[in-house]
Amino acid sequence: MRRPALCVNVDHVATVRQARLEAVPDPVEAAGLCESAGAAGITAHLREDRRHIQDDDVRRLRRAVRGRFNLEMAATPAMVALARRLRPDEATLVPERRRELTTEGGLSVAGDPARVSATVAALRSRGIQVSLFIDPDLAEVEASRGCGADTVELHTGAYARAFSRGPAAARTQLRRLETAARRAAGLGLRVNLGHGLTYDNVRAVCDLPGIEDLNIGHNIVARACLVGMERATREMLAAMRSAPAARPATPGGRP
Repeated sequence: MRRPALCVNVDHVATVRQARLEAVPDPVEAAGLCESAGAAGITAHLREDRRHIQDDDVRRLRRAVRGRFNLEMAATPAMVALARRLRPDEATLVPERRRELTTEGGLSVAGDPARVSATVAALRSRGIQVSLFIDPDLAEVEASRGCGADTVELHTGAYARAFSRGPAAARTQLRRLETAARRAAGLGLRVNLGHGLTYDNVRAVCDLPGIEDLNIGHNIVARACLVGMERATREMLAAMRSAPAARPATPGGRP
């Protein structure tokens, strides 16, 4: 069975930089280290409030990334205009709320199909593949297909929270992800996963059928603070292939 590829989200490298408004650490340099370690692609979320990734970062990432560059963005006119100029390999539409720490739920495609369809069409007309970040809900999967998306990224936050409660809770959420993934694939959509995935919980989602990419950021960057980006990326790739690991001896990382 084909295993998912790893796309590393470098947002939180920029979070550390923005804490002091300095030039380092540089998310573009981090992206190069991730790719050298085997990552298939790089993801960055240019939020409307610019709390971490900045406009110049995405311009430089577009030039520097050798694999796939995935731009996460809100479905707003300003962000669509920027993406049409930048032309990333993929644009992932996500919801944004100013007070959230990170993206807390999936896009409501079924709730506003006309706006999503128009955004998808505007991006695809520039040769950009479009992914919609949605909860693993069949109605949202079907609405995504109806809006013309190429890909859905299923929100794994509920699975990540359930994993900490034990195997039974995790299995329930894995079944929900599998059902949504199978339906999406049956409709001709590519399927990615992301949000809250860690060295400890990633292995099980790699066994789900038809998953193309995993977008993982915070846990890798947290580990990289201790061991560096290349090693942290290699450890995540190993965790994706290995048997379920024991709890790490160091916070957020491997023993």
